[in-house]
Amino acid sequence: MSRVQSAARLFLRNADGDEIAAHFEDRAFTYRELATESLRRAALWDRLRDRTQPPHIGVLLDNTPDYLFWLGAAAISRSAIVGINATYRGAELARLIDHSDCQLLVTSDAYTGILADAPNSVEPDHVLETGTDRYAGLLAAADVDREWEPQEAGDPFLLIFTSGSTGFPKAVRCTQGRFVTTGRGGANVGKLGPGKAVYAPLPMFHSSALFTGLSSALNGSVPFGTRSKFSASRTMSDVRRMGATMLAYTGKVLNYILAVPASPDDASSPLELALGNEASEGDIREFAARFHCKVRDSYGSTEGLIIIRRESSMPPGALGTADHTIAVLDPETTEECPRAQFDNDGRLVNADEAVGEIVNTDSGAMFEGYYRNDDARSSKVRGGIYWSGDLAYRDEEGWFYFAGRSNEWLRVDSENFAAAPVERIVSRCPQVRSAAVYAVPDELVGDRVMVAIEVDDAESFDVEEFDEFLGQQRDLGTKWIPSFVRVAGELPKLASMKLDKTRLRREAWRAPAVLWRPARGDRLRPMTSADAEALAHLLP
Repeated sequence: MSRVQSAARLFLRNADGDEIAAHFEDRAFTYRELATESLRRAALWDRLRDRTQPPHIGVLLDNTPDYLFWLGAAAISRSAIVGINATYRGAELARLIDHSDCQLLVTSDAYTGILADAPNSVEPDHVLETGTDRYAGLLAAADVDREWEPQEAGDPFLLIFTSGSTGFPKAVRCTQGRFVTTGRGGANVGKLGPGKAVYAPLPMFHSSALFTGLSSALNGSVPFGTRSKFSASRTMSDVRRMGATMLAYTGKVLNYILAVPASPDDASSPLELALGNEASEGDIREFAARFHCKVRDSYGSTEGLIIIRRESSMPPGALGTADHTIAVLDPETTEECPRAQFDNDGRLVNADEAVGEIVNTDSGAMFEGYYRNDDARSSKVRGGIYWSGDLAYRDEEGWFYFAGRSNEWLRVDSENFAAAPVERIVSRCPQVRSAAVYAVPDELVGDRVMVAIEVDDAESFDVEEFDEFLGQQRDLGTKWIPSFVRVAGELPKLASMKLDKTRLRREAWRAPAVLWRPARGDRLRPMTSADAEALAHLLP
């Protein structure tokens, strides 16, 4: 069979087959049903759409069969699905919908309430609520057998909003061709074929579920599995029930699965590979050992132009290696940054010159851009170079080390350093499940270091043990030592399962269970309301 070039052909190429195409908890759908239901919704959309307006279909749903069928409908009708982040509310939710020029909005009774509080420009009769008599009637009247013009690789298919970790989310354009080729790579890595299946636990408005999950499964002609909402406690039971051999993940997904108490059948699950990004070294090792599978973690972004892959031979703390077009450049000079130098304790000693921005020097023309945001595109593509907005440094052997986002520099008493190396050190502590490091203001030294940590049991957290641990880390610079520590069993997160650093910075020490050192060299102690009041003038 020749290589498929359009997403539509992925949805339709097994249309006569009765093999399972998708699992949604206790429901399964065949490839024949996938094709039929996608065609039905495409015909409904074609009757409702205004051809003078952008062909954008907003979807505000949990991971349901309807979400999958509307993805197929968009591909068939050469339209674009706008995955609406279900964690947004009010004016910000309305802004997502209106910014992306949605003509149609597909939702459910789970979200009609929040939509009522988010007035937007979609006409009321173009808001379709699944599970209602009106919706069923519209679908029943749709012409499943109508003809469609051929789809092309360059047709729009998705608008995927970035996580919003550095401001209002940007709507990343994705064509049918990019959806296909990205998933083709996942299918190859996962060796997908007869007897295999893919499970994707994250929301279907997220690139992990769409590219690593759904597209990989469709490319391999194997079942795709998910559930309505991510559940760490149910993920591995879903994997076993559906026979999933590949897990698509990002962010803290592996971490949360590992926090579930071990089961005697963990090692006998059908899982062969976990494929994703942004897992910690400890989580990668522990997940692979506990579930007797491989974990292939890499650095990537929603825009899809930079991939840095982990290798078994890389040194501790490294991010991995990449193609020759991936580099670390100084944003001001556009020159490649000098290689990192380390002292005898492994601490980076030339951060000011070694840390720069991760770029692809040969991908400016390949970037598909953002919808209605030319300024953001211009900031990403300069001089034919794609600038990621992420910081890194490289050692003498060329290994990349992640240093955080471009806004994650800290400056303490005239020393500049990045957040990510401090996070890696703090995360070594056995008590810590995950950590986020960020700057909080100080009158004398500019910034002070604050870290928010997730622990299994906040009530039994041992402050003295944690402080002792910090003191024993030879590569923790004296100015890197956290002055504030927020301890929680659960920290605020984005829908991508990344810790919400924007919110953490905003809340600073105005949060429950914060420890602090009033002065350098002091031991950590609980912060009182009087302490917080004395520092209140430093925060907006």
